[in-house]
Amino acid sequence: MDQAAILSYVRNHPGGKVKIAYADIDGILRGKYITTDKFFSALENKTSFCNVIYGWDLNDACYDNTSYTGWHSGYPDSAASIDLNSFRRIPWEDNTPFFLGELLNKESEASEVCGRQLLKKIIAKSRSLGLEPTCSQEFEWFNFSETPQSIHEKNFKDLTPITPGMFGYSILRTSLKNDFFTALFEQLGKFNIPIEGLHTETGAGTYEAAITYTNALEAADRAVLFKTAVKEIAYKHGIMATFMAKVHENLPGCGGHIHQSLWDIESGTNLFYDRRSATNMSELMEQYIAGQLYCLPHILPFFAPTINSYKRLVEGAWAPTTLTWGIDNRTVAIRVLNNSANACRVETRVPGADVNPYLAIAASIGTGLYGIENKLTLQSITTGNGYKEEKYGRLPATLELATARMKQTGLAHEIFGDAFTNHFIATREWEWRQHLKPVTDWELKRYFEII
Repeated sequence: MDQAAILSYVRNHPGGKVKIAYADIDGILRGKYITTDKFFSALENKTSFCNVIYGWDLNDACYDNTSYTGWHSGYPDSAASIDLNSFRRIPWEDNTPFFLGELLNKESEASEVCGRQLLKKIIAKSRSLGLEPTCSQEFEWFNFSETPQSIHEKNFKDLTPITPGMFGYSILRTSLKNDFFTALFEQLGKFNIPIEGLHTETGAGTYEAAITYTNALEAADRAVLFKTAVKEIAYKHGIMATFMAKVHENLPGCGGHIHQSLWDIESGTNLFYDRRSATNMSELMEQYIAGQLYCLPHILPFFAPTINSYKRLVEGAWAPTTLTWGIDNRTVAIRVLNNSANACRVETRVPGADVNPYLAIAASIGTGLYGIENKLTLQSITTGNGYKEEKYGRLPATLELATARMKQTGLAHEIFGDAFTNHFIATREWEWRQHLKPVTDWELKRYFEII
């Protein structure tokens, strides 16, 4: 639809309302419904939204260590914009019109802490070099026959998965809850989140979906909306979907792998592919991968943002632990797929399903460009078990260590700017502090009687 058609659709929709959402620092959508009249007024006179969405964590607890907003500022409204190009119709809500928005600063310019605008900044840098980044994210997630009420009543224990057992790539298991499986395919497509594939993964009630490749901003929009859309569709079927990186110590984790390539803006050719090379990899692609590997230990919280993220990044659990790359190798941090000019790409396997896609995709592209600009040399390929290849280093093992590394080295500040990086680091330090407070089941079982 062009903008005139979009506005006509909104004006004539019988529901009389529009749904608008803004992504917070964790990639969680915060928003509201407004009347159609209010929507058109917002387009004409600009709009605003409470800036607390960048002043609290995913549980609505207010940060005490950030300067962007807080009790000191009174949590005012910030100027905001609505992106008409993000228009979608929500098929499970009577095709209600939906838009993404962005918070702005006092000068009505890009907010310094908005992840979507950070990604736009990285894309603009890439385009200034004549490079168009294209991306796609794939997600694994667990599905339970539960409701928000039932999981709290069970204290998040002994939940019932929608299908039993470990049965990855199962044709049989997709016949169970097939109404949900079919709804995902159909309704995500109607919501303009086309998926290339959907299948069961290893783990009880686990699915994986690959979202169709597109330009970097649209890819991130699709990824952010995918997680919320899956949860909303699941609600309709009496199912709870979770994108936690690790649900249980004895089950595999949930990945949020990011596929990327760079294309020449003028010729429209994939600059990662070089048929003259023995590996089909261009020098540009090698520099891009070298940049990611060099930067990974210094920007890991973009890819592993929660306490739980690091429970996934363990040996032998289909998630990387070492700074390695390989061709079609699922034990390394960066997997190269190089079979054809159109499909030659990098798969960054470090991100879990719990990432903020705007930040994870910005980090993928930004660190790749760092390698190109600095003409970094790619280390040797890993052809065997990447878990055993430790000579190039290992990923930091906890959010505390990863955040400290990001804070100390300054590389994130160089690539993503001081304002955003300082704010993000503070939110990750806060997240670490929060997990130190509760007394866990593990502690009770280990110490209660014996100590």
